[in-house]
Amino acid sequence: MAQGEGSAEQAYRDFAVPEPVAEAGRAWLATPRDRRTVAEPRRSATVMLLREGPSGVARKLEVFVLRRAGSMAFAAGMLAFPGGGVDARDAERSVPWAGPSAQEWSGRLGTDEEGARELVTAAAREVFEECGVLLAGPDAGEVVADLRDPVWRQERAALLDRSQSFAELLARHGLVLRTDLLSLRGRWITPECEPRRYDTFFFAARMPRGQRADDESTEAEVASWRSPAQILEGQRAGRDVMLPPTQVMVEELAQVEDVTLDSWLGRPVEVRPVLPVPVEDGGAVAMRIPR
Repeated sequence: MAQGEGSAEQAYRDFAVPEPVAEAGRAWLATPRDRRTVAEPRRSATVMLLREGPSGVARKLEVFVLRRAGSMAFAAGMLAFPGGGVDARDAERSVPWAGPSAQEWSGRLGTDEEGARELVTAAAREVFEECGVLLAGPDAGEVVADLRDPVWRQERAALLDRSQSFAELLARHGLVLRTDLLSLRGRWITPECEPRRYDTFFFAARMPRGQRADDESTEAEVASWRSPAQILEGQRAGRDVMLPPTQVMVEELAQVEDVTLDSWLGRPVEVRPVLPVPVEDGGAVAMRIPR
């Protein structure tokens, strides 16, 4: 019987994890409960950008994924979606907004309005910073279609060095954040055994027509469009490594056909926070979640 926390009567799923994660879990389990130190999780947002793939492919849906740089302090070398921690200015009320209001998003996210504004803005900002995709347009019915002008590269750099906020960028170009393009799909909290923790909200969005996702992020070694089946096969073959939240999201995407993408994005889902816990069996450490 694996040693862990939780009721043995409940159904669980255990995930194999990379050795650095396993080491943290092993050290945690070996530490008396009253001596464990738990870091406060930082709120973050990540976005699964989706598109139809080449014709003739059995499952045409593709998702944009990054292999995080080996120098990164969190999830180094692992496949992930564009995203990151919230910025203090993401909650600014001056963010030009179109689509579901912050109040509506607060109900979906289970936060107050300020927290909802912060998370939705962070999702859009991070996907622009990391792969150059802008979920915004001149009004509630349009999306920017051409970002080839060098000015957009400069705008990304100014966001990355925090010399401007996302609100300032949008206002200067006469754009509004299209919150209706985002669909909430999940929420995962980094296990308590990890020294660096995040409370991550997973969003999905259809790739805007006319735009192009790139691989210019300094946080990624490789970026590409891949089908969920290709990603899962890469994991089975040992070419790709994913943390449990990414794996579960990819597995869910594997069930979505391109013809049902819009209905899937528009279908509200009940999102509850998932907190994996380390368990050990015969020296092997896994992360366990309730089914």
